[in-house]
Amino acid sequence: MKILVVGGGGREHALCWSISASPLCSGLYCAPGNAGIADMAECLDIAADDVNGLVAFAKEAAIDLVVIGPEAPLVLGLADRLQAEGISAFGPSAAAARLEASKSFTKDLCRRYGIPTAAFGHFTSPDEARAYIREQGAPIVVKADGLAAGKGVTVAASEEEALAAVDSAMVDRAFGDAGAELVIEECLQGEELSFFALCDGRTALPLASAQDHKAIGDGDTGPNTGGMGAYSPAPVATPELEARIMAEIVEPTLEAMRAEGAPFSGVLYCGLMITESGPRLIEYNVRFGDPECQVLMFRLMSDLVPALIAVADGVLENFHLRWYEDAALTVVLSAKGYPGSYRKGTEIRNLDLARADPEVEVFHAGTAHGLENALISNGGRVLNVTARGASVTLAQKRAYAAVDAIDWPDGYCRRDIGWRAVEHERG
Repeated sequence: MKILVVGGGGREHALCWSISASPLCSGLYCAPGNAGIADMAECLDIAADDVNGLVAFAKEAAIDLVVIGPEAPLVLGLADRLQAEGISAFGPSAAAARLEASKSFTKDLCRRYGIPTAAFGHFTSPDEARAYIREQGAPIVVKADGLAAGKGVTVAASEEEALAAVDSAMVDRAFGDAGAELVIEECLQGEELSFFALCDGRTALPLASAQDHKAIGDGDTGPNTGGMGAYSPAPVATPELEARIMAEIVEPTLEAMRAEGAPFSGVLYCGLMITESGPRLIEYNVRFGDPECQVLMFRLMSDLVPALIAVADGVLENFHLRWYEDAALTVVLSAKGYPGSYRKGTEIRNLDLARADPEVEVFHAGTAHGLENALISNGGRVLNVTARGASVTLAQKRAYAAVDAIDWPDGYCRRDIGWRAVEHERG
């Protein structure tokens, strides 16, 4: 079958890497792709949010399945448009994608259907938002209501920091229309967990656990990013906890979305805080996380394509996936300055050295080809150096050895990805 992957980041490279290994895949395309994806798929000059262009290509090329990576085309209704043309799509409808597109929609849903989450307020006025912050005190979390590429959240340690976040979003419009409304919520205490489940509207199949690192600096310091690294499995995700997450969060969410007339099909990401009283929802994403997808694909033993088809066709019940017992860890190499201003077009060398270890793969995120086919940076998060090992400690060691083999003076990475799991393994 012919498969089109939509997107051009590290998540999409990992998806293409996994899909390309399937005997079911007879032709693989990616729009727009990147320099790494071009080694295994035909990259198309179609933007990920060009819904008309994507639908036209899928029809012309007789694509059998479209796998939608990023959130933007989902929110724009790409899955709906494809299905209206009789083309199978992996990803939720625009109505179901509101779980990510609007934090206020999600929080209201949680309140109506008893899904455990942080106490919150929803604001369209900066004065009312400021008053709520002064009433609640700090620490407190300020979130842009709409899509902000993972950068619209401020975990404020002081009232002053929270008030500044309100001004940045609502007055200075740092996140554009995404910050015109805010959700302000209590700051939950505990350990974060990324939990993923494939969903076909009625059935949910949990995937392997993972943990992301959002902050730019070692020790989880500095501003939030789209993600600086991840690992799988997460020690906090015991079988007992996973059963609670499915029973208290994932399955009630599927029931709630059906009741709302917007059944959820695709992959549901639950960003969770594991508190003393149990799992609490921080946010939903309606697609594979990035960079969590990279470690999940590196641990997946089963053929991914049948699972994607089962979701798209609504026949996920009794489906099973197999996983390698080894841990996987990915380190994000970003351009210096990210998540602020950064340079593009700087040359990257020695990726072959980094990939010399068979337990290492380098997934491209923001890359392109420059003069004389040189590999150059083309974004903020540029490479995902991913490794497997019998433990997170060993996977971490392999990943950083590969990072150090890469010649890219303009690159930056955290040096402590996986630190919680490493501490756990040390006892």
